[in-house]
Amino acid sequence: MTTSAIVADSIVNMCGAIGLGVAMLTLRRRDADSPQTRRLEFALGLVACLFFIRSAAWWSGSDLLDRLSLIPAALIPLGALIVTEGMLRRHAPRLVKFAAVVGGVALGLAALVGSGLYVVVHGIALMLFQIASFAVCAVLLMRRDPATLMAAENRSIARLAVGALVVMPFIVTDFRVVFPDIPVRLGALGALLVISVLLIAGGGAETRRQGLLLTALRLVSSGLLGATAAFMTPDVDAAQVVRFCAVAISGVLAIALMVDALRSLFESHAPGLLNSVATSAARSRDDLIAELGRHPLFASARRLREAELVDYDPPLLCGLLARHSLLRRADAPWGSSPTDPAVERVASLLAAHSATHLIVLAHDPIDVMVLAVPVVSADPATETALALVGRLLVLAPERS
Repeated sequence: MTTSAIVADSIVNMCGAIGLGVAMLTLRRRDADSPQTRRLEFALGLVACLFFIRSAAWWSGSDLLDRLSLIPAALIPLGALIVTEGMLRRHAPRLVKFAAVVGGVALGLAALVGSGLYVVVHGIALMLFQIASFAVCAVLLMRRDPATLMAAENRSIARLAVGALVVMPFIVTDFRVVFPDIPVRLGALGALLVISVLLIAGGGAETRRQGLLLTALRLVSSGLLGATAAFMTPDVDAAQVVRFCAVAISGVLAIALMVDALRSLFESHAPGLLNSVATSAARSRDDLIAELGRHPLFASARRLREAELVDYDPPLLCGLLARHSLLRRADAPWGSSPTDPAVERVASLLAAHSATHLIVLAHDPIDVMVLAVPVVSADPATETALALVGRLLVLAPERS
């Protein structure tokens, strides 16, 4: 019989399988040849397989699929230990490795037989086995010798240890034979939370802060959406609210992982401004400007030499242009007085060409480039790219 609890469990686990599958593809795209990537793919593959088979089993009501899902569940501790060894670049104690292999195989095969009280005993044994394995991995990670590893490796290990500890309470909720009154199984949600944080933890400090802020916003907004949607059903209770929140949060996290992965993939295939300059065969300033003209950002660019700026009094402009390499119309008066005649003439020049930026190539004699950057492209990354391109143009030699 299909109930709201079973439907919620199925959806949460399917979202978990999708999210972990996307995480595997993301890791492979970042570093496909790394041994640690292969270790992570193995561990995440086991967990994704568990979530997928379990979701299909609960949705279809198949007892066989439900039993088969316990095989990857029993092997997850082995996957966690393999990842731990890779992070530490050390072998785990022989006894720990023996327990992970023998315990995983024994509990996996034992899931295929028995019924009644045996299922409850097996569920308790599997739960304790998983919790103990995650705790052992966390202890191994925390007791490492930091001096033998690089600073980046130590940071990654610290995050992984915290993730292992955080995910344990979520794992407990997956064992309904032990805790029958839990509204929804949250193991897949815990995995999504941990993998979402780990994927954004590899960037710089500012990127991490932004990623964590976005993740927090997704969690809060999806939780509120789920709680609100729960009141659309008759006879709503606390358990139903928890189920709606779990479904909404899991769905949003899985979608966010897919969107982030696709955006990163599209951006990697689209040639950026700096990539275009880096791969250019241009050897002079004129050639480089011609190459930049093929980029959409420089489609409206126009180079103006001193002879073309007679109406703007070039001698008057020299003082202002000598102090800057890039002028943005939005930053006027560029550190000078608003009534400075040079400021008025530069503003007039930008307005006459409907330009938003002015790149100073030389100030004596005056040689500038004006261009219009669309509002949708005016972000900090574009501004940085323009500043760097401006410096490259200044350093590029004139055509002999």
